[in-house]
Amino acid sequence: MMDRYSNEEVSTELEVHHLENKHGFKVTVTNFGGRIISIFAPDKDGNFRDVVLGYDNVEHYLHGNPYFGSIIGRFGNRIALGKFSLNGQDYHLAVNNRSNALHGGPNGFHNQFWKVRSLQQERINGLELRYLSRDGDEGYPGTLDVVVRYIITDQNELVMEYEATTDKPTIINLTHHSFFNLAGEGSGGVQNHELMINADTFTPVDHELIPLGEIRSVVGTAFDFRKPMKIGEKINDWEEQLTCGSGYDHNWILNKQDDSLSIAAKVTEPESGRTLEVWTTEPGLQFYAGNFLDGNDIGKQGKHYEYRSGFCLEPQHFPDSPNQKHFPNVVLQPGEHYFQKSVYKFGTINN
Repeated sequence: MMDRYSNEEVSTELEVHHLENKHGFKVTVTNFGGRIISIFAPDKDGNFRDVVLGYDNVEHYLHGNPYFGSIIGRFGNRIALGKFSLNGQDYHLAVNNRSNALHGGPNGFHNQFWKVRSLQQERINGLELRYLSRDGDEGYPGTLDVVVRYIITDQNELVMEYEATTDKPTIINLTHHSFFNLAGEGSGGVQNHELMINADTFTPVDHELIPLGEIRSVVGTAFDFRKPMKIGEKINDWEEQLTCGSGYDHNWILNKQDDSLSIAAKVTEPESGRTLEVWTTEPGLQFYAGNFLDGNDIGKQGKHYEYRSGFCLEPQHFPDSPNQKHFPNVVLQPGEHYFQKSVYKFGTINN
């Protein structure tokens, strides 16, 4: 259970924290936005490369791509027109994506300094990050006390645990936003990565990427990743939903009956042999194929991050859920304890 937040002043000095397991698997984190700066994972020959997009200098995160490696909240993905109603009261959120609210608003959790402490004293190879979001932040009701834990295991897993409590009814949808390239960041496009998503259905969207409210089968569409398919195999097909997202930028409804931890997706990069499995307790998964990367982000070692040079797999509740009553519940009440868990497991094709 969460202890009471101490209200100690959170440092606004940039910090960098390092985690490493006995096999050399490394994860680096900064307190700004709880961002994952780097993940060094081995290929099939045992060679390590950084597999997440980002910057060499931690200060670049203050003004660079707002979502590289960040914690997303209070509400991941989009809320139509930045509006929702709860218990008969209307709320108006900060709008930052056309006419909609995206990823908690411009000053969401990705743009905040988090209080970080090591979990080594508890004999856990990890970090605990904490943030207190005040009532009214970006228009959201309730003071929300949030804890996120990053834990690495000797199985080359990065475990993410999210907890929260509130003093007033509110909505919540936390997730993580690393951009991955399993060939190594800056290695070009991800179209040859092979992707499996454990989902029979997805939520189609309009041209502002707001769900239509429909649950649609993937059968016979470019969205059928039930068997591994290269990301680029159908991404340029003439299909209405692909034009809405300029490619893949959609929520898949995972095949599961409850909130138990289960596999959501698996990605394989054939040349390096690196694999990534995503497991989650969440009901949905947003797959984004880097359609809006355009080379303007100059990343590590001066590399330009070009079109579709990274992909995101974001476990989540569904976009615009507060306005779609048949979507899974995203309301958190006082006295309730929000918890969810996601695992990013790195491997190779020969293990």
